[in-house]
Amino acid sequence: MSDNLTRLNKYLSEAGYCSRREADRLIDAGRVTINDTVPEMGTKVAPDDVIKVDGEIIGERKQDFVYLAFNKPVGIVCTTDTRVEKDNIIDFINYPKRIFPIGRLDKPSEGLILLTDDGDIVNKILRASNNHEKEYIVTVDKPISQTFIQRMAGGIYIEELKQRTKKCVVKKIDKHTFSIILTQGLNRQIRRMCEYLNYEVQTLKRIRIMNIKLDIPIGKYRELTKEEFKTLSKLISDSKKTFQPNQRRHRKN
Repeated sequence: MSDNLTRLNKYLSEAGYCSRREADRLIDAGRVTINDTVPEMGTKVAPDDVIKVDGEIIGERKQDFVYLAFNKPVGIVCTTDTRVEKDNIIDFINYPKRIFPIGRLDKPSEGLILLTDDGDIVNKILRASNNHEKEYIVTVDKPISQTFIQRMAGGIYIEELKQRTKKCVVKKIDKHTFSIILTQGLNRQIRRMCEYLNYEVQTLKRIRIMNIKLDIPIGKYRELTKEEFKTLSKLISDSKKTFQPNQRRHRKN
């Protein structure tokens, strides 16, 4: 019997409702029930159990997973809680299926973010978050010095987070603009690094996540190509998913 049991957060993830991390938050908030009873964290479910979130029955997946690349505008918040945040990414995209963002891009920033309904791949990408590359183009409020570039690249201790940033690749583009490639994702990392060096970020755009490049207009999204997903799967080598994406390159919202 125990072989047929699945952890509740894994069940919600595999059903395409949300990531395991988000599932844990829903369970902790008492918004998930098993057979109309609020469960404890870590509870396992059997195949004949009835799982609900906010009273909605969550069943087994019957369709293929969705994998989207989206060019997020400034002002949009990367949250699935549409009840609290009116300028949320889910309502903005208005995709016909339930999807959720992989990671975050803060409200004042713009650029590439991935969305999916595959909770397992969310976990695999986030688990690899200290290893995979994310590239940004940043403008600041005053001329960039060579010292600034060297110190940004060498790592900066962020007092609020009690953590030093990892070494990264930083290149000056022009007087006020630089590119930076991170292999970690601390909260407001680039902004905090700049603030430490007495620079203020004016604009921040993410242009790449691992092998996925930003190539669509702001506010638009597209499905990942077969080639992109194949390479992405290799980069998160524990991925066991198969994927048959739509061949249309640019699917507009």
